[in-house]
Amino acid sequence: MRTTVGIIGAGPAGLLLARLLHVAGIDSVVLESRDRAYVEHRQRAGILEQGTVDVLRAVGAGGRMDREGLRHDGIELRFARRRHRVDFPGLADGRSVMVYAQTEVCKDLIALQLKEGGPLLFEAEALAVEDADTARPRVPFRHDGREDVLECDYVVGCDGFWGVARTAFPAALSRTFERTYPYGWLGILADVAPSHDELVYARHDRGFALLSMRSPRVSRLYLQVPADTDAGDWSDDAVWAELERRFETADGWRLERGPITQKSVTPMRSYVHEPMRYGRVFLAGDAAHIVPPTGAKGLNLAVGDVVTFARALTHRKETGSAGLLDAYSATCLRRVWQAERFSYDMTTLLHPAPDATDFEHRLQLARLERIAANRAARTDLAEGYTGFPLD
Repeated sequence: MRTTVGIIGAGPAGLLLARLLHVAGIDSVVLESRDRAYVEHRQRAGILEQGTVDVLRAVGAGGRMDREGLRHDGIELRFARRRHRVDFPGLADGRSVMVYAQTEVCKDLIALQLKEGGPLLFEAEALAVEDADTARPRVPFRHDGREDVLECDYVVGCDGFWGVARTAFPAALSRTFERTYPYGWLGILADVAPSHDELVYARHDRGFALLSMRSPRVSRLYLQVPADTDAGDWSDDAVWAELERRFETADGWRLERGPITQKSVTPMRSYVHEPMRYGRVFLAGDAAHIVPPTGAKGLNLAVGDVVTFARALTHRKETGSAGLLDAYSATCLRRVWQAERFSYDMTTLLHPAPDATDFEHRLQLARLERIAANRAARTDLAEGYTGFPLD
């Protein structure tokens, strides 16, 4: 099998890249190791930055998002039993975010790819990436019980942290930067209308809590827990009781309970692999970087990567210049490190560390008070949350 761009992974990054290339008249083949049902139902991110929303609209994938997604013009910071709203449009040049689950983004992009785009092969396991530093990299893969080879001009690894694309990078070339946090998030899905119309980020001495949503009828909530927590150790009543403690306010606000349909623990880590390009192999999304979910940056960073690659390859097609492709890693990493910084700041602002001293607790509160009282501090948060430029 032969194509211009071999894309490994049919998450939102790989699917969006295939769509961007199709719009630009560049052929691609997408290899996805899982079946379609798995891709369309794996629960991941749910917050789309303004830039991500704009890109999905531009490639014809924004119709259902605009009908069913929930535009949010701010978030609420909650601490010391008080509530403080951060207004995004007023602080970030009119930008907002959209609550629209990754599962729905994938469904929309899969439908478009199968209708209009190039081959999208489910249950096609990429086995390796070969000849990365040549003009004809190859991806051996297994599909329908037989082995085949995808020959490409370029390979883009959108296959996550455990994928094969990054293994094509020589160890002597690779540098990794990593931080593992001593806590995770116990997350639940519940069949109950959200108790607030915007996301609530709560800092409490007992730990962080987040009130989010998937739809007007489904709530998504999280609790900070020790990193080694087993979700099965938490009863439904215990989860709701702890959420109520951490969200408590002085004005009598109430958290509505409902049936919990899903419960899991998400680990917290920061990770960056440099560079993001070797030869004709390019990394995108979790294959190159991971952020703690506090800043809602993971999916949006992946979008930034594939937009950068698609623009660079289109530029090569139109002008013959490989300059933007050569700059891919440096271009992406500038944005990646700003997102890593923002996600780290949000995480350490809101999560009391297990061994935190009274001094450190008071510093957290002082940082939150600064944001609540100072427009410049709120502006910095709003600009980071709604997204760094894709240019």
